[in-house]
Amino acid sequence: MSESLLDRIKFEVLTNSRKRFWFWQAGFWLFVSAISFVTLTLWYSVFTWANLAHTLLQAGVGLICSLILYEIFMRIWDQKVRFRLVCGMFLVFVIALVWTIFRMYALSWFTDFDSIRDEFGGWYFASIFIFLCWTGLFHGIRYYELLQREHQIMLQAEAETRIEHIKRLEAQSVARDAQLKMLRYQLNPHFLCNTLNAINSLIEFGEAEKAQKMSIHLSEFLRFSLDNNPDTKVSLKEEIRALNLYLEIEKVRFGDRLNIEYDIDDLSQKALVPSLLLQPIIENSMKYAIAMSENGGSISICAFIRHQDLCIILSDTGADESNKQGLQENQNKRGVGLNNINQRLSTLYGDNYTVLSESLPTGGLSTTINMPYEIAQPARKVANI
Repeated sequence: MSESLLDRIKFEVLTNSRKRFWFWQAGFWLFVSAISFVTLTLWYSVFTWANLAHTLLQAGVGLICSLILYEIFMRIWDQKVRFRLVCGMFLVFVIALVWTIFRMYALSWFTDFDSIRDEFGGWYFASIFIFLCWTGLFHGIRYYELLQREHQIMLQAEAETRIEHIKRLEAQSVARDAQLKMLRYQLNPHFLCNTLNAINSLIEFGEAEKAQKMSIHLSEFLRFSLDNNPDTKVSLKEEIRALNLYLEIEKVRFGDRLNIEYDIDDLSQKALVPSLLLQPIIENSMKYAIAMSENGGSISICAFIRHQDLCIILSDTGADESNKQGLQENQNKRGVGLNNINQRLSTLYGDNYTVLSESLPTGGLSTTINMPYEIAQPARKVANI
């Protein structure tokens, strides 16, 4: 019961500034009364109720005098330090004088004490010392509370800043996820439309077996797309596997006219890339190079690590000479897919990436992508306890 009461008092003192003020005020004057009673009353005379009443009365009047000091100190708190120092010392001497006169006359009323003039200096000195101690205690507590208040304001400002930062990050994350989904949804319908048109063409030309094979590959590719979160990154090895599912669909159309060359080192295969990032580039090569060449052509995919960046180079052999008149127009059309890739990489990496396309002497197009080299962290094994 006593511990809970003490905890309650401690909580009230720490959280309520007004109660804290009266706590240290009462504590100070009770301490002064105890010291005065032990060192003066008990030391020089026998204990009497009159002496005890005088000790408690002078403590009560001293508390009232200190309240007057408190009000004046608070009113001049915003003044210059020199003014506060001079005014404070003057007030201490005046209040100590009043308190000394009262306590000496009060003692003469309660007892037979009659040496007021002879011992006035010693009593006045003690009063000045007591009120100087009270003044020091007041300023110490005042500065401590101001420091604590400033600290609380700083902590609150930091907490609000942290909360705003978290909200901003969450908003950016939501916006980025929405943007990535929007960009991915722009890709899939385009590819699906082209593939269905190709299947329809095969059916019209009576090549049902090829159409069936192409439908199976399309089903596998779509299943891969659905099983993988479009907003996450996959290893380049997985990206190439998905790309092969797409190319298997195209090989049904072009057969031996389509040749794919790979040059990917082991480190690059572990690198993380946005899912289905390379498909628009390969799709452009199929549409504006392989399909526009009577003998087909080749598409090469090269990947390596350079200066802590993943470098991916995709190139094709271009169209036939008879179809190169619209080369500039075809390159402009290819730029639509590249813009989509640029937006996805910009959303993920900011300015820490590059996408560069250039025409080759053979008439084909080479696209180079540089992005930060990241690898998937292996899952930690949890030991059985």
